[in-house]
Amino acid sequence: MSAISTKGRMHFMVFAESFTAQVMCRFLDRLAGHFETKVHLVVDGHSAHRSRRVRDWLAAHPDAVELHPDELVNADLKHCLPRQHRARNQDELAAETRRFFRRRQRQPHIVRCYFGGPHVRYVLNENPMSF
Repeated sequence: MSAISTKGRMHFMVFAESFTAQVMCRFLDRLAGHFETKVHLVVDGHSAHRSRRVRDWLAAHPDAVELHPDELVNADLKHCLPRQHRARNQDELAAETRRFFRRRQRQPHIVRCYFGGPHVRYVLNENPMSF
């Protein structure tokens, strides 16, 4: 799971369990701990994003996070995972995923490009994030 900014910053969390509201809240806690200002997230319609638990977390942290869509990071991850050396287990997949995100964290010019897609370009005009 990741969060990116229009300035090229990236934060991520790799998890092995199923994606649930509890996992989402754990990510939100970690993400909110890095910033003093509100963070605007672009998320898809996954049930964990819309769950009661996440809505409760958001209500309890009104100055921390605001939800908004983000699929370009996932598409990039899937495209960049090694094709010839497929992960043989969850540990290898998690390691490959972490390598990808750490590499992208050092490539803010690529992270900024995620906002060039037609379905997320509006974010640049509406809300230039500062992180």
